[in-house]
Amino acid sequence: MGEFIRVEIDQAIATIRLDRPPMNALNAQVQEEIGAAAAEVSADNRVRAVVLYGGPKVFAAGADVKEMADASYGRMAETSGRLQASFTAVAKIPKPVVAAVTGYALGGGLELALCADFRVAGQAAKVGQPEILLGIIPGAGGTQRLPRLVGPARAKDIVFTGRFVDAAEALSIGLVDQVVPDAEVYDAARALVARYATGPALALRAAKQAIDTGLETDLDTGLEIERLHFAGLFATEDQGTGMRSFVEKGPGKATFAGQ
Repeated sequence: MGEFIRVEIDQAIATIRLDRPPMNALNAQVQEEIGAAAAEVSADNRVRAVVLYGGPKVFAAGADVKEMADASYGRMAETSGRLQASFTAVAKIPKPVVAAVTGYALGGGLELALCADFRVAGQAAKVGQPEILLGIIPGAGGTQRLPRLVGPARAKDIVFTGRFVDAAEALSIGLVDQVVPDAEVYDAARALVARYATGPALALRAAKQAIDTGLETDLDTGLEIERLHFAGLFATEDQGTGMRSFVEKGPGKATFAGQ
């Protein structure tokens, strides 16, 4: 439990809650606490799915510009590595993760949301990478995860202009997966991952790792990654449970232990 980031667990779903009013600015301490929270939910076997949530008014409005305004190249070369590491820890959580986006998710805020597997946004949400307006570029994945999600041309438009993207456009280009009324964002995000909280945890982990790792390599290597994960799951309890249930009761009726 950090000063600005806390982890709350309810019915196998962990919420990583950002709480640094008024805008959840991502200063160095928040970044460190995000990485620690990601490690905590990754290691906790009680947790089967994760929600990233900044609260009902704002997800995260980006890095703490006051903290960086007078920084030297040497300092940022060092601290940017820690920033990326904290966000990568979120991206590598071996469980389904959804970002519940209310209000603004800008700069580092959007980059944090991009680390999730899914994104649910409120109707009034605004997302973007406005770093160019500060004379810099995104430094926590915006030039890498964003084009992988929406394609290079759309990503370049968002990064080059620094403009804000509203929820409707974000949905149309695949930047978010659902848009719901603002007051329903958190509940919708929980509902999206609740289906996974009772699923075969090891198979879900393998599927996530196979997709994410395979996207970074050539097809043949990706197929080998898939094959190894596929074969390895035959050593799990859930594989036996799932297949016996299918034979005896038909599809979709298995109760998985997550082992």
